[in-house]
Amino acid sequence: MTDTKTPEELVAGLIRLLTVTDKGDGRFAGRQQPGGIGRVFGGQVVAQALQAAQASAPDGMEAHSLHAYFLRGGREGIDIDYSVAADFDGRSFANRRVVARQQVGDDEPSAILNLTASFQRPEEGLEHANSVMPDVAPPEELLPDSELRKRFLDAMENVSDVQRSLMLRPRPIEMRTSDKLHWMNAEPKPPAAHSWFRTVAPLPAIKDNSALHRAVIAYASDFTLLGTSALPHGLSWARGELKGASLDHAIWFHRPARADEWLLYATDSPWSGGGRGFNRGRIFNRDGQLVASVAQEGVIRRAKGKDET
Repeated sequence: MTDTKTPEELVAGLIRLLTVTDKGDGRFAGRQQPGGIGRVFGGQVVAQALQAAQASAPDGMEAHSLHAYFLRGGREGIDIDYSVAADFDGRSFANRRVVARQQVGDDEPSAILNLTASFQRPEEGLEHANSVMPDVAPPEELLPDSELRKRFLDAMENVSDVQRSLMLRPRPIEMRTSDKLHWMNAEPKPPAAHSWFRTVAPLPAIKDNSALHRAVIAYASDFTLLGTSALPHGLSWARGELKGASLDHAIWFHRPARADEWLLYATDSPWSGGGRGFNRGRIFNRDGQLVASVAQEGVIRRAKGKDET
């Protein structure tokens, strides 16, 4: 069945997904992705954990950084429980520690992610910027990645129905890439990529809900990042050549930014080895201002063929 949701309905679904329910005593419930298959998207867990931390932060303070460790892969179809501990409340800064857990069957809930978020009361301070926005084609001159995914699948053989469904599923985040990502071709290339992203429909005004815009940026920051470390090797998860998973994820929010306006995500991978790949990301607004920085390390292993043990 073809999904006929409008852009506004897709974004409303994203807002629902990233809105956690307060259960009291520092516990929050995170919704599951409707129609989700397999493992939960890491950006969803990071964003929901951030939302739980933001919901329990002191009034007037805003998240300026988060550091998360993925412990186990979460499973779709099961709600996630978030427990928040208030480790520190100061006059200028505060800290929240979040543990995400899932219960599978009759077993005790298992931790799938640990996240620590730091908050600051906004203030004036010394300013400088030493990060130049890359000179890439604007989003208006690029094809949507949804169109590129269709072309990729049309050129592939032996594509499973599940894989086709996942790649063609309408998404609330639109991306437009000026480079070839790991799934787009099999030729080794330098470990760097540049993608524009925004929600496919407007979000509430940032002055009314800056926490939501940060959560959406956190959600989108998990796209394309780990794949950057695959680029020099000409391998792809989409072609069944790699196995991988995120190990940790860190974000520094430098200035407010609208997640429903085009943001440029510039990623690079300075190193891979030992079954791991290290990746960095810089997020710029259309004015060329650096609005967030990202770092992530993940497992990246060549998938074994049928004749390998």
